[in-house]
Amino acid sequence: MYAYHVVTEKPMYIGQQIIFDDNHHNGVFQRVYDKINIVNDIYANPSKYNAETLEHHTSVALRELALEEVRQKKYPQYPSRMSCLYVSRTFEEANNWGNYFAEIGRPTYHIVKLHIDGNCFIGDASKCFAGQLTKEANIKSAELYWQNKQDPASQPSICEMLVNGKIEVIEIVKEINININ
Repeated sequence: MYAYHVVTEKPMYIGQQIIFDDNHHNGVFQRVYDKINIVNDIYANPSKYNAETLEHHTSVALRELALEEVRQKKYPQYPSRMSCLYVSRTFEEANNWGNYFAEIGRPTYHIVKLHIDGNCFIGDASKCFAGQLTKEANIKSAELYWQNKQDPASQPSICEMLVNGKIEVIEIVKEINININ
């Protein structure tokens, strides 16, 4: 399959190959596991914490660990959010993400076209949730994310496509180079 990716952490190059699998993780993995001790303390002592004032990466860790637990148990065919590349189906979707990243100040290099030999999950980023103080609440929200049901009454879908496997950069489609130090 082919997809587009907004490059934000460091530039990519044509011919570059990336592998995401059980042994090759993305940046989300490291940021989540850097917070594992506080996550364990929150679950053991929720009354010590306030969900509204959790540090951003702690809230993300609570969410991503719940998402991974549900994925492993019920949806193992989908890529892990901690071992995948976030991509877009079309250049237009990628360009919208690129504009958004640039607007919020994130270093944004370019948009690349990829060839992917792996698995894919197309979900709704609006179903990503703020981590809560109980594992049960996080697991319930994670189940809704992976079920991926479309609800016409909810907010509009924000497409996010997760891919894993062998990924190759085949073209640099657009240079952006905004917020680069």
